[in-house]
Amino acid sequence: MHDFIVVGAGPAGSRFARSAAERNHDVLVFEHGEIGRPLACSGHVSTDIWEYVPADARDELFQNEIRGARFHIGGPETDGEPFYKDEPVSNAIDRVGLDKTLARMADRAGADVRDQHTVTALEEHRDHVTVTVNGPDGTERHDARMVAGCDGPRSRVRRECDLPQPEEFLHGVLAFDSTPDHEAFVDVHLTVPEFFAWRIPRGEAGVEYGLAVAPDSDVSGRFSSFCDAYGVDVSHRCSGAIPIGPPRRVIGRRSFLIGDAAGQTKPFTGGGILYGMRAADHAAREIDPTRPGTLGEYERAWRDDLSTEIRLGHWVRRAYSLPSAVQSAGLDALSGEIGVHMDRPSTLFSREQLRAVLSASER
Repeated sequence: MHDFIVVGAGPAGSRFARSAAERNHDVLVFEHGEIGRPLACSGHVSTDIWEYVPADARDELFQNEIRGARFHIGGPETDGEPFYKDEPVSNAIDRVGLDKTLARMADRAGADVRDQHTVTALEEHRDHVTVTVNGPDGTERHDARMVAGCDGPRSRVRRECDLPQPEEFLHGVLAFDSTPDHEAFVDVHLTVPEFFAWRIPRGEAGVEYGLAVAPDSDVSGRFSSFCDAYGVDVSHRCSGAIPIGPPRRVIGRRSFLIGDAAGQTKPFTGGGILYGMRAADHAAREIDPTRPGTLGEYERAWRDDLSTEIRLGHWVRRAYSLPSAVQSAGLDALSGEIGVHMDRPSTLFSREQLRAVLSASER
């Protein structure tokens, strides 16, 4: 019997599989298709990402260095208010390559990582779980002491184990223009109801355009209008659900959720790569597969780590729905050099950010 079956080999799943395998647990990982595909997530991440991959993978994954963002109340014709640092704020990376790299690291740590295996059923028993999958050789059944649901916003594990859903889902869409662009600023447009649209230069890989909005909005029409305003013809369009707000619990009897399946995302951007991997480390550290009671330790640990950032992230997101005149005044007052970290809204109240605000007021 396996210690853990991990459903999903995205960043959260592969990080947990690696960390658990390094603790000498028997780990089996299933990914329904090719690892990293289809792409449904932006590759714009904080520089903290390099703490999670080998140093020799940086050259393969790195695409562009980002030092700031321009926030627009209107479309591309508006100037936008710049927010920046003198050092890199974030990087654009090869998002598919990241998934493959993290999966290789899990495999090298001793986890059994199998792609092209689709989970079709899951049963929680008193002392184990049974997972049914369709693989290249037909239907398989595997037993484990516990199952980790790392299978994204529409998690099958969450549904099969009757765990609650995240508070909200947005519909995100992105696509690419192949024209190389090494500019150091992303563009953020506060023109989408309750969220935003974006343009991210990705070096030789081109430019990423995207937006997120409530599912009942005209997502396709809004995105086409946004790209038309920039005068670009985009390709490789992809879309997916973005969970916002974790549910009241992410653990079952012998099941637990990590990453997008658990709603462990930033409410103000929808990004969840770093939050998911931080939660994965908590899960590997706290959960003993022979002791179901340790699931509660994981629940407490990840919430202690991320709940403040998520709560503050909800407050940041509320600013997207303020009247445009208020947004304009706020952006004008706060623009310039910043001292914040893109994954930690708590840094809005840091000494570094206070110094940046005071310096801007003196100019």
